[in-house]
Order: sequence, then structure tokens, then C-alpha cells
Amino acid sequence: MQVYYNREGLGDVLIIPLKQGEDRNEVEHTKHGDVVKITDKDGTILGYNVFRASEYMNFAEKGAITLTEEFVSSIENLFERNGLQDSLDIDLSPKFVVGLVSEKTQHENADKLSVCKVDVGNEQLQIVCGAPNVDEGQKVVVAKVGAVMPSGMEIKDTELRGVPSSGMICSAKELGLPNAPKEKGILVLEDSYEVGQPFEQ
Repeated sequence: MQVYYNREGLGDVLIIPLKQGEDRNEVEHTKHGDVVKITDKDGTILGYNVFRASEYMNFAEKGAITLTEEFVSSIENLFERNGLQDSLDIDLSPKFVVGLVSEKTQHENADKLSVCKVDVGNEQLQIVCGAPNVDEGQKVVVAKVGAVMPSGMEIKDTELRGVPSSGMICSAKELGLPNAPKEKGILVLEDSYEVGQPFEQ
């Protein structure tokens, strides 16, 4: 899982997205010192925004930051200092990984969609992909179910035109990579990447 910090682009704010709300009009914000807790109408925690974040921790990088146990502990200490007793129950297994497209077939109900079998190391996923350049034998970046994209979109199990899809094969633009090409298409990785390894942006 990743959090986001970009002082030049967003100000001194650490963004911690946990879940995507179904209806943005039903989102509630509660302030606890420098921490804003974001929940939906049912009380499900969607995430947190931490203001004046650099006063609590040092950020060696900007943009997407992959969480570690140590980082989670630092965030929970920060919460406590602001009178918030929440603990973060977060799956720290990598959600953005290198995958190998082992099979590609035409979607039976959509001309522009492909049904791909993608090896991500410890499992094989079926992913429906609309990119024109996807092909067998490619190493690609896979956002697994539970991943939160830089746009805030959460990846979920879904069905596309009646075919189950678990995860997303990502483009450079979707990953928020600098100098991403404007043409539609997935990011194809060099062969030196290992299948199943976390993709570090």
C-alpha cells in the first residue's frame, strides 16, 4: 500500500488513502489536531490527511511512498500526538507488482478488450485489459486488488462485459510516472524485471 506526499504539488500534507467511498456526497471529515479523518456515512474509514506533515516525519522522497511497518508505526504515533487513538490495520504486501502476460485472448463480448492471464509470482490473475498494445510474453505492472491508484481509485474484483477481472495492467500515466506518453497503452517493462517483485516507482 502507498501513501502520498508532494509538498510542491499539494502542500505539506500526507495523504493516506485506505478505501474509495461509493458516494462522495456522503463523506464526513473530522479534525483531530493536524489529522483529518475521512469516513463514509456508515463510519467506514476511507483515509486520513495529515497537515504540517513535515513537522512529524522526514520525507526523503515525494509522490507515492510504499508503507513499511516502521512507517505505519510512525503514523500511529503521529495520530496519538493529535489525540486520535486509531490504529492502522493495513495489508503491507505489495499491491503494485511485476507480472508476466502468459496468455491473451479476445473478449467474447467486446472487440477492444482482451482477457489476459497474468503470472504475478505467487498466483495467476485473470485481468480484462483494454490497452491496444498488450500482448503475450510482456512484463507489465499489475495493480492487484486492494491497490489504490494515485488518482485515488481503488482496484477491486469486478466483471467487464460479463468476464471476471482481478486487478489492472497499468499504463505509465495511471501510475503517475513522469514523462508518461500521451498515447493509450500499458507500460511494458524491460526483461530484467523479475516476475512477482514489487514495482517501485
